This record gives sequence, structure tokens and C-alpha cells, in this order.
Amino acid sequence: MGHDNLVADFEAYSRWRENLTKSIVDIQRWLSEQDLNDAQTNMRIQHLVDKLRDDKLNIAFVAEFSRGKSELINAIFFANYKQRILPSSAGRTTMCPTELMYESSRPNAIQLLPIETREGDTTTSEYKRYPDEWKTIQLDVNSGEAMVTAFQQVGQTKRVTIEEAKKYGLFDEKDPDHRLTIGPDGLVEIPCWRHAIINFPHPLLKQGLVILDTPGLNAIGTEPELTLNLLPNAHAILFLLAADTGVTKTDIEVWRSHIGKVQGGQRGRIVVLNKIDGLWDSLKSETEIDAEISKQVKTVADLLSIKTNQIYPVSAQKGLVAKINDDQLLLSRCRLGALEQALSDELIPSKQEIVRDNTQTEIEDLVLATRGILGARRDGVMEQLNELKALRGKNQDVISHMLDKIQEEKEHFERGMQRFQALRSVFSQQTNILFGYLGMDQLRARIAKIRLEMEDSTFSTGLTSAMQKFFKDVNANISKSAEQIAEIQAMMAAMYKKFSEEHGLGSVTPPPFSTLKYHKEIARLEKSFNEHFNTLGAIVFTTQGKLTRKFFETIASRVVYVYEVANRDVENWLKAVMAPMETQVREHQLQLRRRLESVKRIHKATDTLEDRIQELEEINQSISLQSGELEALLKKAYNSLNAPMQIAEVKVA
Repeated sequence: MGHDNLVADFEAYSRWRENLTKSIVDIQRWLSEQDLNDAQTNMRIQHLVDKLRDDKLNIAFVAEFSRGKSELINAIFFANYKQRILPSSAGRTTMCPTELMYESSRPNAIQLLPIETREGDTTTSEYKRYPDEWKTIQLDVNSGEAMVTAFQQVGQTKRVTIEEAKKYGLFDEKDPDHRLTIGPDGLVEIPCWRHAIINFPHPLLKQGLVILDTPGLNAIGTEPELTLNLLPNAHAILFLLAADTGVTKTDIEVWRSHIGKVQGGQRGRIVVLNKIDGLWDSLKSETEIDAEISKQVKTVADLLSIKTNQIYPVSAQKGLVAKINDDQLLLSRCRLGALEQALSDELIPSKQEIVRDNTQTEIEDLVLATRGILGARRDGVMEQLNELKALRGKNQDVISHMLDKIQEEKEHFERGMQRFQALRSVFSQQTNILFGYLGMDQLRARIAKIRLEMEDSTFSTGLTSAMQKFFKDVNANISKSAEQIAEIQAMMAAMYKKFSEEHGLGSVTPPPFSTLKYHKEIARLEKSFNEHFNTLGAIVFTTQGKLTRKFFETIASRVVYVYEVANRDVENWLKAVMAPMETQVREHQLQLRRRLESVKRIHKATDTLEDRIQELEEINQSISLQSGELEALLKKAYNSLNAPMQIAEVKVA
């Protein structure tokens, strides 16, 4: 059986990305062969190649338990294994957030973070840096039976006292639903694991797909990592409902608070109405069954305030059976094809567009810089040629006069170099000020101070006030960094203009830099915090207080990440600002030295005029050839960027 729509389209996207990466590597190799690159250029190209190779597509599955999330994942991604890979049965099978991915540097294994880690405030992201904190179960990928057994470990539970469950933030005695979970022995059931990471060499996971299976809607409120990081950064979220249960109050709350609210203008938020096979009634006609399904879809649309074409009715369980048995009639009835096509249409083109835009900008910057180098070399060669051709038939006095003129130019440029060195000194000072606003030590000190204030505070209002000041300070520092960036940009633009006017260097405009994306991420975190905790009022910290501290740690971790990205981006921008001038200065110095040496040799009669003219003409032809090769490489890169994705059937082993 051929691949499903989503699988085939994803593989086509991966091939498109691989071809694009190859064209960029070709540019890198050519620049090195032609001695046209430097450390900064190499670093930029390697960063671009690494980004393309590490490109991820994240799909999250969100629902209350028993809605069929795991079965839908099996049906869409693992049907070609001809068995049920993820555990799926009546009741609850996914007990903790589970990420399915593949990294070749790590062994095929399941990593499980013990639930006991919830007692502290350390985030899951932080724990990912310490593999020894996780329990590791090796995966035998050659045995389907062994894999199924290993995967079942993710759903392990244990019974603990109410006090222990409260300690992990998994029991609230004020919640009537929680009180119902107390057994006759006075114990409650909790998951054994807080988070699971499955490193599995599935062909799609190898190509960068990451699947997030969530453990039910209650986890969205109790695991901040989901609310603040994993779900907002997913490229697609499939929100599952079940035809046999309808839309519950909790479903509506989660949709409005965590999924539907970010839908305005954002693609990749899809509602799935699962288990429509429960409506298949042998006493009803297909028309009547379709009408019943349409009625349910209309009800869901009204309750979630969305359009009916955003809802996809399917039967995941029957769809999996149909794919395993190659039953096309049953597969058609399960309607999985429409959902897979929607994912393909929503997810892959938008992701490709982002990658294409970012990559094209980088390629154009690199090619522009290389054109600048070649242009400077051609200008230098032509200047020498014109000077030497003008010497034909001239006596030694004229040659001596030209020698003096070039020497004077060289001295004038060297005086300009003194100003350039002074500029570098000022540039360094301005850079230090800029990094002061984005200082990691200062940020961590601020976080530690808020942490202390939180521990001393009895009421949530104290924490809310501290958090508001934290967000205000963070945004203020990003704004100050933007002002500093503008100052550096203006200074460099003035210097570029001065060098262009005085020494004939090419006119270059320093690249722009925006801090908007950092402000937007901080604003998102602040909004999420306010929505969750600003409504609490002056309540005494209990279980909610512990959860609030967990949210703060996750927010703090995310802000640290934003600052790390900002520091890296600013560092790359500063190099991009200074690199063109450094390159032009270096090339101009080289050409002046060559001009001086040429005329000196002719003046001393150690070189014939015609031999030197011929040598320069050959160099000029070589530069023209290089320019043509550069344009051919650029055209190849553009062809890769704009090539349509080629869909091909590739069978999964």
C-alpha cells in the first residue's frame, strides 16, 4: 500500500530541504576553493546548514483520556508497521507527556523522568540536560513485540497516599473529581513518570518530525511545560473529541484557553471528532449516518465557536485496521484521508514558506558579500591596468611620478586606517553596553531575587506584583538593547559613507536588526501567566501556590532561553555589521600594495610593462569567470528554494 497523504508530503518536504542544503554546501565548498571565504562567512553558512539539517516539525495531540489520541497517532504514522505500536486500549494509556523523535547521536531508547521530580520546581527542560536523572529503557527496533512491551512502560502507574500525591501537585482535596479517585484503601493512583522521550528510528522521525502525545486535559493545567512551551511552539495541534462523549465543559475551557485563542491568523489548529464508527448503525442508510455525523460536527462547531470545515470526523481505530489489512473501502469510510490532507495543507506549506524565506535572506546576504569582494578585486585590477596601460611609451620620470602618487594614496589610506582602528575601539565599547542590557548573569540574579520574594510571600498578590515587575524589567532591557543597536547602526552607516567618499570603497548599508520577536515572546509569557494566576486574588498558597511556583520556574526558564537566543542573534548581527567593512579594508590594502609593487618593478626594470599588463588581464578574466560561477551557484540555490515538492512513494521497512 502506498503512503498516506501526510507521510508522502512530509517525505517530499524532507527531500526538498535536503536538496536545498546540498546547494548551500556547494556554495560553501566553492567559496573555500576560490579563497573567497573567511571565518565569519564559514560560520554563517555552517549555522544555516545546521539549522536546515536540525529542522523540526512538531505535531501535538491534545485531548482528555479515552478520546483515541494514541490510536490516531498509530493510524497516521505507524500503520505501515502492521501492528499497534503505541499502547491503545479502553481507559487511560498515556499517563505523561510523551515526545516521539529521533536523534542519531542518542541510542534507540525510552527515557522516563520519575514523577518524584515534580516535588521540586526544576523544569522538564532543565532535566533534559541531565540524562542520569531519567530511567532509560533500550528499544529493540527489530522486534515489534519487544517495542510494544517497552512502550507500555510509559503508562505505568502506582498508588500513593493523598499527602504524597499533593506533594507532587497531583491531588487537590477541593476538586470533587480528585476526591472520587480515592480508593477504599485511602490511596490514589498517579503516573510513575513525569515526562517520556522516545528516541525511535522511524523514517519520518529521522527526517525531523516530532510527535507530542499529551496525557489528558488535566495535565495542561498542572504541567507548565505543556502550557508555556510545548503547545505554543507546536506547528500543528490536533484537538481530539469523541463522538460518543460529545464536548465536555473541560474540553471547551481547554480549547478557549490554550488552543483556539491562538488561532487568529495561525494555521495548524485542527479539531478531530473521533470514534464516528460508533454512529455506524446497520439499520440506517449511509445517508442517514452521514447526516448524524454532520449534525455532531455542527454541534461541536457551535460549542467551540469555529467553522465546520475546521472539524474532521474520523475513526482512528477502524482506520488503523483498514491500513493494516489494506482495506480501501473501510479506509474511505473512516475519513482519515481528509484529515491527513488537511495536515499536509496546513502544516507543511507554512513550514516550508518560513524555511524558504529565512534561507533566501541568508543566501542573498552571503552572495552580496562575495559579489562585493569580487567587485573590489576587479576594480583594483582595472585601476592597475589603466595605470600601466597609460605608461606605455612613457619615460622613467612619468613612472616615478605615478609611483609617488600611489605611495601618497597608500599613506592617505593608512591615516584612514587609524580612524578605522579608533572606530573598532568605539564599536567594542558600544557592543559591551549592548551585551550589558542582555546580560545573562544579571537576568539570573533577577530571577533569584523573585524566587526569594515568592518564598517570603504568603499571598498570591505578592507574587503577581513581583512577576509584573519582572516582565517590565525584562522588556525594558530589551527596549534599551534596541536603542543601543540603532546607535551602533547609525555609527557604522556614517563610517561606511565616509570611507566610501574618501577611499572609493563600495557603498554598504549595515543590515537592520529587530527585537520585536523577543518582545512578542515575553508578552506571550506574561499573558499566559496573567490568564492563569491574576484571577486568584489574595488566596493563601496551598496546592495552587506550588503550581504557581512551577509556572514561574517554567516562565523564568523560557525568558533565559529568549535572552540566550537574543545574545546569539546580536552577536551574529554585530559580526555581519563589521565584516563588510573589514573585508573592503583588507581588499583595498591588498590592491594598493599590488599596485605599488607593480609600478616599483617596472620602475626598476625588473618586470616588463607588457608582461604585467598581460598578467593583470588574466586575473581580470579569472574574476569574471568567478562571478559567472557565483551566479550559477546562486541560480541553483534559487531553483532548490523554489522547486515544487516531489511526491514519491517510499515504503517503510
